[in-house]
Amino acid sequence: MSQPKQKPECDSVSGPAESAVERPEYSGMTMQELSAMETVYRPGLFDGKVVMVTGAGSGMGRAMAFLFARLGARVVICGRREERLKETRDGIKRLCDRDMDYTPLNIRDADGVKNFISGTFDKYGAVDVLINSAGGQFSQEAIEFSRKGWLAVIDTNLNGTWWMMQETAKQWRERGLPGNIINIVAHVQRGMPQSAHSCAARAGVIYLSKTVSTEWAEHNIRVNCIAPGAIKTEGVTQYPDEAVQEFHLANPMKHFGDVWDVAETAVYLAGPCSKFVTGDVITVDGGMAQFGWVWPLGRPDYFRN
Repeated sequence: MSQPKQKPECDSVSGPAESAVERPEYSGMTMQELSAMETVYRPGLFDGKVVMVTGAGSGMGRAMAFLFARLGARVVICGRREERLKETRDGIKRLCDRDMDYTPLNIRDADGVKNFISGTFDKYGAVDVLINSAGGQFSQEAIEFSRKGWLAVIDTNLNGTWWMMQETAKQWRERGLPGNIINIVAHVQRGMPQSAHSCAARAGVIYLSKTVSTEWAEHNIRVNCIAPGAIKTEGVTQYPDEAVQEFHLANPMKHFGDVWDVAETAVYLAGPCSKFVTGDVITVDGGMAQFGWVWPLGRPDYFRN
């Protein structure tokens, strides 16, 4: 099996967009589409609310930023690549006439996370919702992982998510404010062949979320996860043609989902309609969880016979 060339740092759960090749049919929705897509939610649903989205420079993070902005929220975004954050901010201003703040941030940097979150609370007085969409991984057989590669994926997907969760929860507790955390993870119940490091990290986030949803209930903080399946984003284009052409066949609906599916699920978890939901995982995968396998490097010959 050939080894991946991409780095395990990115702003999208689907993979590092900077390594993507040109495959427009798989690269997700344009900002024009995000600004015009119909939604089931009423205008003004998040008027006066502050929503923080990590990894909003592309993919699902960008889609969530667009939708919450369209619904009236003051959206604050962060991510590693400033140029992508600026694209999101400028697109939302141009197409939705909504202002947005952005901050370049590597969520692995615990001190940087602390400064970003405290600064946001100081500026706005509150953050109502934190959405952890930043993350990334590379595909490789587990036996070939280097120590550096393993640590990079765990540090980004598990530790970085935790720094965001913990620092935000501290602010809510200290200020006596309610809170709501939504973590973008993955379906891990049957494992993730060729992405074992990401599976370990995402499973950690899921059970971390379940645990603190109980601990933090006394502070009126809800914590939930969304587990997307095969979703069309820029990150999908990192994978080999053979793999991409089979991704949609791993669910019984036999097609990709789109970033809007994830964004509208996030609005459900962020809004009053889910006020009695915490410690849960909503799977958005077309039924893949009980149906099929995704092989991000292509199905090995052993499993074709």
